[in-house]
Amino acid sequence: MRFISAAMVFLTHALSASLFASMEAQVAFMNVVLQGGWAAVSYFFVLSGFVLTYAQRATDTPKTFWRRRFLKIYPNYLVTLIAAVLLTMFVANMAFDGGTTALHALLLQAYSPSLAVRTALNTPAWSLSCEALFYLCFPLLAWAVNRIRPQRLWLWTGIVVAAIFAMPLVAKLLPAQPPIPGFGLTELEMWFIMQFPPVRMLEFVFGMVLARIVMTRRRVPLGLGGALAFSIAVYVLAQFLPMHYRVVAISVIPVGLVVMAGAVRDTQGTTNWLGNKVFTWLGETSYAFYMWHFLVLIYIRQLFGSPTGWSTPAAYGMMALLFGITVLLSWALYALVERPVMQKFAYSRRRPRPGAGSTSGGPGAGTPQPAATPEPAAAGAATPAS
Repeated sequence: MRFISAAMVFLTHALSASLFASMEAQVAFMNVVLQGGWAAVSYFFVLSGFVLTYAQRATDTPKTFWRRRFLKIYPNYLVTLIAAVLLTMFVANMAFDGGTTALHALLLQAYSPSLAVRTALNTPAWSLSCEALFYLCFPLLAWAVNRIRPQRLWLWTGIVVAAIFAMPLVAKLLPAQPPIPGFGLTELEMWFIMQFPPVRMLEFVFGMVLARIVMTRRRVPLGLGGALAFSIAVYVLAQFLPMHYRVVAISVIPVGLVVMAGAVRDTQGTTNWLGNKVFTWLGETSYAFYMWHFLVLIYIRQLFGSPTGWSTPAAYGMMALLFGITVLLSWALYALVERPVMQKFAYSRRRPRPGAGSTSGGPGAGTPQPAATPEPAAAGAATPAS
């Protein structure tokens, strides 16, 4: 599932690559994929909280948890950040901005209310700025979530969802600005609702509570098929909602149901084509895919000329080519950086390394590996995650 979500983000950002010569084709494509990109980011944030809670180790400490998180996300992040700096300087011919680059290097860019700062260099990396806060707070959040009595987990789920739906109302209290043309949100509203780490952490906490629901064997309302059908229905209906709710809130419940239903299937030993070797491999490389895709769409696309785009069939062909290039670069980054770093440095030599199945959260998040007896007291930490 995580690779499908990363692919949805790719398709959304393909709108920035000027692939379609026809404006009608561009608008039609946007109407299909845009909601999917927003939902995919919610999926990553919810999955992060779910999997890290599900795979906790009782013997873990905050220090060992933070060490694994850093080694999982930062090497890939640094490689693509350096690539982005070089591309903006030598391909886009933009001056080096030391202050903005420092914010990105420190994973602090999403705290800036300036859209130009948040989206500089490698635009999708703002979500890693959010993930960094989630990981920093996880030990404390886990302590709090683990104290919730099983009978009250659904109540707390509703409270967190209500808080998420309240954020667009809170955003209305921000200083007035004209809306971004064609978008419907002001720059400050976009920042607060979509990219401000403390606000997006609500989805992470939502995922944590859902994990406790599965671990304590509370009843899950829908199976995977029903959760997917509900998600498709919400996807279609979302276009009729105000933009303030489309970008985050409307996707949270469908995403949560899909994550829970998928985890329940895993605990029952049930799998489908999403669990085959190809999708498992794609899932493992999906964090690298997420970190590369925007740079490929913006810069490698330029190598093929035609700045005003192609005919509609040729535009889809170019999109497929850029997608394939992104997959190849992702495999290289995973094989040469991500996997070797995790294998060599992420785990103490005194404790065995995890098995082949990785668990993870965030862009490129892994699928939870069911414990033999998934009890709430089975604490610990996730294996390689993003």
